[in-house]
Amino acid sequence: MAKLNGAVKAASLVYGLAATTTVQAASFDPLTYVDLLIGSSNGGNVFPGATLPYGMAKAVADTNSGSNQGGFTLDGSSVTGFSVMHDSGTGGSPSLGNFPLFPYTSCPGGEVDGCSFPKNDRVKFGAFSNESVVAKPGYFGITLNSGAKVEMTTSQHAALFKFTFPDAGPDDKPLILQDLTDLSNSRQDNGTVSVDGDTGRFTGNAVFVPSFGTGTYKLYFCTDFAGADIYDNGIFVNSRASADVKDLTISRSINGYPLPGGAFIRFASAQEPIYARTGISFISSAQACSNAEKEITEWDVDKYASEAADVWREKLSPITIEAGEGVGDDYIKSFYSGIYRTMVNPQNYTGENPLWDDGEPYYDSFYCIWDLFRSQMPFLTILDPTTLTEQIRSLISIYKHTGWLPDCRMSLCPGYTQGGSNADNVLADAYLKGLKDGIDWEKGYEAVVKDAQVEPYAWSTSGRGGIDSWKRLGYVPVQDFDYKGFGTMTRSISRTLEYSYNDFAISQIAGGLGKKEDQEKYIESSGNWRNLFKADQTSFFSNGTDTGFKGFFQAKFLNETWFTQDPLMCSNLDSKSICSLQNSGAETFESSTWEYGFFVPHDQASLLDLYGGPDSFVDRLSYMHDQQITYIGNEPSFLTVFQYHYAGRPALSAERSHFYIPKYFAPTPAGLPGNDDSGAMGSFVAFSMMGLFPNPGQDVYLIIPPFFESVSIKSPVTGKTATIRNVNFDPTYKNVYIQEATLDGKPYTKNWIDHSFFTEGKELVLTLGDKESSWGTQVEDLPPSLSPYNSSSEAHTTAPAKRSYVPRFDGGILGMMFS
Repeated sequence: MAKLNGAVKAASLVYGLAATTTVQAASFDPLTYVDLLIGSSNGGNVFPGATLPYGMAKAVADTNSGSNQGGFTLDGSSVTGFSVMHDSGTGGSPSLGNFPLFPYTSCPGGEVDGCSFPKNDRVKFGAFSNESVVAKPGYFGITLNSGAKVEMTTSQHAALFKFTFPDAGPDDKPLILQDLTDLSNSRQDNGTVSVDGDTGRFTGNAVFVPSFGTGTYKLYFCTDFAGADIYDNGIFVNSRASADVKDLTISRSINGYPLPGGAFIRFASAQEPIYARTGISFISSAQACSNAEKEITEWDVDKYASEAADVWREKLSPITIEAGEGVGDDYIKSFYSGIYRTMVNPQNYTGENPLWDDGEPYYDSFYCIWDLFRSQMPFLTILDPTTLTEQIRSLISIYKHTGWLPDCRMSLCPGYTQGGSNADNVLADAYLKGLKDGIDWEKGYEAVVKDAQVEPYAWSTSGRGGIDSWKRLGYVPVQDFDYKGFGTMTRSISRTLEYSYNDFAISQIAGGLGKKEDQEKYIESSGNWRNLFKADQTSFFSNGTDTGFKGFFQAKFLNETWFTQDPLMCSNLDSKSICSLQNSGAETFESSTWEYGFFVPHDQASLLDLYGGPDSFVDRLSYMHDQQITYIGNEPSFLTVFQYHYAGRPALSAERSHFYIPKYFAPTPAGLPGNDDSGAMGSFVAFSMMGLFPNPGQDVYLIIPPFFESVSIKSPVTGKTATIRNVNFDPTYKNVYIQEATLDGKPYTKNWIDHSFFTEGKELVLTLGDKESSWGTQVEDLPPSLSPYNSSSEAHTTAPAKRSYVPRFDGGILGMMFS
């Protein structure tokens, strides 16, 4: 670990001392430190445009990048349009980007056909300088090299655009088009648009395909204009336009590519700004118009951008810091930008769901819960529990109307399930942390039990597959005989491990609701992960070198014989294997059995025993990180950074987190190691720098020193402020090791805390030093585990005295409490 510590120190010196900043809680605007362009290149796939928190309308410039899932990129690609609907940080196909606008200062020769209408043609007019881009919470602006400056802001369901033409001549007649396409060219039959010849209003709709799911969705729009007088307007098809035609219905072409088509409007002068206001709706064009008219009543981008900034400022204000003398702005930017991104998705579509209206909130863009349950949604339990409560209610409402909790959902469509039924984990996490306003927990419990007991016909988008084998054998077999439901017959190892944890999550809710038999039943099945542990399985690098570790999870056939998958398959070292949802995919999803070997979040004590005790556990965990077997750009790695706590080595978790931040997370366009996954990467950074990381689905936060002198969090529920304060803090991060701690002034040795820390407004004071200490290393200091720790689970480096432990149930909620 000495080598790692040296890397931590070097990286911190470069990253952290670029500027000297002390942030005082009382005189601080968090928006100053929010950089929307973090992750806008290098596959971060963020949405860097204008939106409200969880806003349905999300306006930004769209580029023709191969990595434009969030719309805009800073990778040398050109702008193809400016659209109002986006997701953030997703994988899969580019998402949304419907009905983009595009401006021209004038059409060559004064003829409307002189302008380029198809997206593939107009891209040559979309080049821009990176220096022209301005992105702030609630605002996005850019200047195209072809002459138009475009600024935009949003309300909940509408966007306001301002087009100015600095280099326009007195005879130029600017044209703005709106076409019936989306980012991934998924429009189906038929797209329609109508133009009001007098007012210039565009209304229309089209049917599209979701980016990572099944089915289709229909979206409507309504665009109004203001500014100069209208010169003419009409529709275009392919590369030709006409002011004589005001209505268009257009199909896909014979080869399946959507034919270019849409509407245009020209203005008599380019000497004054032109405004476009686009409302969107999943209900009707009339509702799209109504949304825009109610929410944006003035043609004033600055006004609505300022209002949006105020909303964001209020959302971010519960978390304040004292950075400490010598801490650079880069750290503060990474922190607050990460917090910001946790509230971009999921999106509040309440009132815009054409499938049902039951009076419950409706949220969309759960993209995907396999990613979100690990840190993004747990972060909202702290920062924005009111919204997370609405999201939980929405998940239960989705269950009521579709029959299943989603593991992924976007654009009103079911998304693909990546592993287990991980909404179970989300509900358990929220339940344990006391969320209740309006949540029907009995119905929520019914939903998670259905996940565990009933196999859906299409388990590629709902619930779990292989239920019969799971119940009979205690694992999901490779090449399972599954005739009740259908999905991609892969991922038998990772599904088994995830189903085990999902069942543990169900047991937590069952215990709290007083369902003791169910609690015991799901505690038992949560141990099914053991059935795939192959104690004699070895692991070799591709050159034949033995890693030196033995004992890995492996798949089994129906007849209970072993199937063999190389433990390094699907690891960060494997560039050849298929590890996603393809039919030829591996038995683990987006991760190796090395990494999945630590995914037993509820029973780390048993895992410690399987791996030969805490020293062997630590050696294996460190080897996985040091050899870059794991990849911090994917969510399964998150908890492994902090799992040293369970082996009584919390100091190594602190050390490891300081290695990954800032080495792989920086406030630059290329500053994310992987796609942001709806704020998952942002929440990893925010939690890590705050000094507390969740074990999601449990009431547990693992303690490391914050990256700042102090962090304070005001509970939106109770109004009380919790504070984590470092003593002996130094900005070079040599002192990242906790020597002792107090909680509300009393000595505190546990290396974890629970959610009452936030709701009761406690103070955790950490005294730091430059060497590992015995703090948090004794058995009674370790985080909860389903099985009891052996006395040998204490850290061996400091040889603390042996202490006893007593497992018990507390208030019906399963947890290992030590006394």
